[in-house]
Amino acid sequence: MEENLNNTNTVNIEHKEEQLKKEENKKDTLTNNEKEEMTGTDDKETKIAKKKKTKENKLLKELDEIKSKYEELEKNYAELNDKYLRIAAEFDNYKKRTLNEKSDLLKYGSERVLLKLLEIIDDIERAIDAVKKSDNIEGIKEGLELINIKFKEFLKQQGVSEICEKNVDFNIDIHEAISKLPVSDETMKNKVVDVVQKGYKLYDKVIRYAKVVVGE
Repeated sequence: MEENLNNTNTVNIEHKEEQLKKEENKKDTLTNNEKEEMTGTDDKETKIAKKKKTKENKLLKELDEIKSKYEELEKNYAELNDKYLRIAAEFDNYKKRTLNEKSDLLKYGSERVLLKLLEIIDDIERAIDAVKKSDNIEGIKEGLELINIKFKEFLKQQGVSEICEKNVDFNIDIHEAISKLPVSDETMKNKVVDVVQKGYKLYDKVIRYAKVVVGE
């Protein structure tokens, strides 16, 4: 009987040892699973961290590009603004210079014309002195004729032309009728039969109408 008890105790011990081994194996298994889960969690966190870092790097790169473009635009703006200020200053100087030139032109533009007129006045004064001192009427007439020719040539150089033709159609654009004269010749009706005062044109512009007598 004692031998049976010993056998029973031996079986119980072996059973218990087997259970303990199973428990240990289970613990080892759980530990491995936990390790795998922990390792998996670490890998996931690492991937998220890497993804976040990549996104941050991308944003930083975009910010650098934006900053670079902004600096380039700021530089271009500074250059354009400088050019604008220079052009504005040059235009202001040009405007002032033009106004001064225009003022001088209005004030002294007739200088050249007046100098020519002074020469003719000198001729007229010499002719007057000659009339007082000389009895040579023919010579005086010739001198006056030369002065007249010189003056007409001067007017021509300035673009001035005479309006003094007779026997031409009356034209209100260049003529001013001061009277009418009956004519027997039908072809002379509404024509200039006499010029009382010459008219003048400056190039194509009438500056004085010719005063004329018109046939009717």
